[in-house]
Amino acid sequence: GMDGVLQELDADLGQEVQPGATLAKVVDPSKLWAELNIPETEAKDLLLGQTASVDTHNGIIGGHVIRINPAPVNGTVAVDVSLDGTLPKGARPNLSVEGTILIEKLTNVLYVGRPVHAEPESTIGLFKLVDGGKEAVRVQVKLGKSSVNTIQILGGLNVGDEVILSDMSRWDGFDRIRLE
Repeated sequence: GMDGVLQELDADLGQEVQPGATLAKVVDPSKLWAELNIPETEAKDLLLGQTASVDTHNGIIGGHVIRINPAPVNGTVAVDVSLDGTLPKGARPNLSVEGTILIEKLTNVLYVGRPVHAEPESTIGLFKLVDGGKEAVRVQVKLGKSSVNTIQILGGLNVGDEVILSDMSRWDGFDRIRLE
């Protein structure tokens, strides 16, 4: 009683099944959505209706969050994204996809790649390159909001400054290092 494509058949002809058992899965390929698994530590700011983009590996399509699973499973929160517009070629059910959900958009912001162990709204010591990259000095940097791979700089750095983002805890006792 439903239009679509038979994706899975879980019963054989003449087989007896229990009431309520799944017999088949029928999918309407024109009405697909994406399920994104977001690490539970990153899911705290998710809201229904937020804008998203989904990469099907055959094209990127825009969408918006329509459901957020209330319970994490294996450290991730399942988020359903409705796909807006025309689906890219090759889009089909159970396709592996990657997605990005826009939590907030900041304009005119100084930011760097997210350093190891950097937490939002904190102050950390980073090594800033000086002397043409031959040395680095420790500077205290005030951090603001963050994404998965970038973090806002509220103070301690200027446009054009270069910093070391990797783990420098080995040199915690030093304020200046020479680079070779």
